[in-house]
Amino acid sequence: MRRDNLGDLTAFLTVAQELSFTRAAAKLGTSQSALSYTVRRLEERLGVRLLTRTTRQVMPTEAGERLLRTIGPAFEEISAELAALSALREKPAGNIRITAGEHAADAILWPALAALLPHYPDIRVEIVVDAGLTDIVAERFDAGVRLGEQVAKDMIAVPIGPELRMAAVAAPAYFATRPPPLTPQDLTLHACINLRLPTSGGLYAWEFEKDGRELRVRVEGQLAFNTTHMIVGAAVAGFGIAFLPEQIVAAPLADGRLVRALENWCPPFPGYHLYYPSRRQPTPAFAVLVEALRWRR
Repeated sequence: MRRDNLGDLTAFLTVAQELSFTRAAAKLGTSQSALSYTVRRLEERLGVRLLTRTTRQVMPTEAGERLLRTIGPAFEEISAELAALSALREKPAGNIRITAGEHAADAILWPALAALLPHYPDIRVEIVVDAGLTDIVAERFDAGVRLGEQVAKDMIAVPIGPELRMAAVAAPAYFATRPPPLTPQDLTLHACINLRLPTSGGLYAWEFEKDGRELRVRVEGQLAFNTTHMIVGAAVAGFGIAFLPEQIVAAPLADGRLVRALENWCPPFPGYHLYYPSRRQPTPAFAVLVEALRWRR
């Protein structure tokens, strides 16, 4: 391969990933005109058009998409290895991007980072709160945090928290008007507060288990939210039964604003895991973060 091909391919990859000559030029530290010339030179040498340019956007052609799929992962691995080498210094340093749900970010990530980062001033962490099942490779995250049962099999998964349990809860005033449910099927007679799922857009079907018997119940009520904070508030206000991880409702349970139901139908399940691609070489900074987060019973 000609040596200048490597620079031209880097230029093409950056434009194709950023979908903008302006952003790609800023990222590469060059001018937009020089970058445009480099990409045209590569297209002429290959004899195919790689990018479709309009006044509004830049998009890869079919040939460009094929080239992006073929060489993109290899260039990412090279970049990761170079980053790992450059990070070999006395104190770990570098940028780390993590995606996590709101509860995991608040309860797991932030306490660990607050204790860790003062000792490593050259480590910079970005946390993106997203309840959906983000593709961390496509979105260029170093890692994600999800429940153990949600982690893809081809990922390295590190437990970072204890087992969790769900809790069906309501305000004492709500249960004063009707008897608490004794079985999950009884929920059909109650006002329930639904959770709107960010991935599918549907309503979460409440999941129960007892003596190996699993049940999924579709519940109904006046209210549905896509954030747990709002669900807790509605439950405390007496609008019905909520179904959330017990850690989220620990405070209102402790002070009596909420009471539990169906506790024997809510066994523990695998808690939060940090996950990342098995083929990616962790940097020293990332390794330090993993050890700080690793759950130790």
